[in-house]
Amino acid sequence: MRIKSFCGLVPGEGKTSSVAAVPYDVVDAAEARALANGNPDSLLNVSRAEINFPETTDPYSEEVYSMAKKNLEDLVGRRALVRESDECMYLYRQTMGDHSQVGLVAVAHVDDYENEIILKHEKTRPAKEDDRTRLASEIGAHLGPVFLTYRGQQQIDAAVASTIDGVQPHSHFVAEDGITHEVWRVSEGKEYTELFNSVNVCYVADGHHRSASAARVCAQRKKENPNHTGQEDYNWFLVVLFPADQLKILPYNRVVRDLNGHAPEQFLQAVSQQFKVCPTDSGPVDAPGKAKMYLSGQWYELSWQRSVDDPVSSLDVSVLQDRLLRPILGVNDPRTDSRIDFVGGIRGTAELVDRVDNGDSRVAFALHQVSIDQLMDVADAGDIMPPKSTWFEPKLRSGLFIHTF
Repeated sequence: MRIKSFCGLVPGEGKTSSVAAVPYDVVDAAEARALANGNPDSLLNVSRAEINFPETTDPYSEEVYSMAKKNLEDLVGRRALVRESDECMYLYRQTMGDHSQVGLVAVAHVDDYENEIILKHEKTRPAKEDDRTRLASEIGAHLGPVFLTYRGQQQIDAAVASTIDGVQPHSHFVAEDGITHEVWRVSEGKEYTELFNSVNVCYVADGHHRSASAARVCAQRKKENPNHTGQEDYNWFLVVLFPADQLKILPYNRVVRDLNGHAPEQFLQAVSQQFKVCPTDSGPVDAPGKAKMYLSGQWYELSWQRSVDDPVSSLDVSVLQDRLLRPILGVNDPRTDSRIDFVGGIRGTAELVDRVDNGDSRVAFALHQVSIDQLMDVADAGDIMPPKSTWFEPKLRSGLFIHTF
């Protein structure tokens, strides 16, 4: 695994908490607009530049990407973002309640992504990949890091501990959601470059669209550069590498806007032919081989005999897709079907109830979380999970470090 230090943009003095923003894809436009309201420093003004326009504006329009570039230049001009004086890496610790995880921030080479040293487990949604490609190309920057994981190694763990134990972080803030973010600067980072040479494979935990767009931008720049060497900044993209044993995965739930022409009673009968169905409460799904469904004001537990045929078909999200979403609700491709939406597990089952009760959707499904071992098994087999199978918490903040090219 090739990584190296970089000379990026970071928040200026006293600007860390105002610049740092949630990832672009965990909030909708209305939520992004509310979070950035009254805060011109928020990176959401760049990553979701449509919030600077009326709500009816096409988020994929030329004016939105031009505004993103203008807003990034403005942050630099006002020194809300400043350029590091030297190349470095960072250690980034997040603490959520009693859970803590520490990752190494660096840049990884696109060739490792293309050559499957960095493994994927999901396909991207075309519109989102196109959007991130256009944005990165327009602004010449990777705003948010790709979240990578790897099987932990004692030598790396020891190096991290020796770097941060008893040492004050260079930046520290507690976000509005109560999660603590701490960053230590690592000059040059040669020790970590050497240590990660022995990591044979990494996995995209979160950030499939960002990594895919980085590869596409690199291909574009390579084609345009007759003197391409493979070492230009556009060959590298921003990553945070966390050991797998530190990660926390939550379920990724689903809502569907209609019942595909079924009356509720007919739909429930069709579901009962595929699963054992029993009325239940709104609590979390307590084990694999089960899901919960909210329909017409009532929760139901769906259960089935688990299979271990292969790493993908045995996933609960695959069972739901193959036995219910596709044949009964007609959601053939959840990557492109606008009738389905995905709700991160951090929002709880109350969000699912709200989405159905307010008429936004007709039915909701709560799932059990995928394990990190399942994710790695799927990626190692060269297979692909159904989209939006995993939700990692805590989420990385964008804007703490930005890689430019």
